[in-house]
Amino acid sequence: MMTDPIADMLTRIRNGQKAEKMNVHVPASKLKLAIAKVLQDEGYVEACQEITVGGRPMLDITLKYHGGQPVIERLDRASTPGLRRYQGTNKLPRVAGGTGVAIISTSKGIMSDRAARKAGLGGEILCIVS
Repeated sequence: MMTDPIADMLTRIRNGQKAEKMNVHVPASKLKLAIAKVLQDEGYVEACQEITVGGRPMLDITLKYHGGQPVIERLDRASTPGLRRYQGTNKLPRVAGGTGVAIISTSKGIMSDRAARKAGLGGEILCIVS
């Protein structure tokens, strides 16, 4: 049994980039798909889609490289099952001076910190990407 599936997903992405893989497969869930869609919208991964491997739903995440280097330099889990981090709209983090992104779980769904600030929403900080 896995205690933190989001951390597992982020680790698979980091490991895939270190191994210079083009795709990584992650067990699918609605939350992970929403996180992958935010990564895609922000330009950190090429694509993500839901597939079936061996009868189980999986996410196929296509990693993105620029000049042979991974686009994602930092991918960290901010809130963990043992220590949740919640912030209001005014206190949402600005990652790498605004060039990075924090992925936030809000009452209106999963979104980037910029989108949450624009919508006037706070929430749980899931992960930090730069």
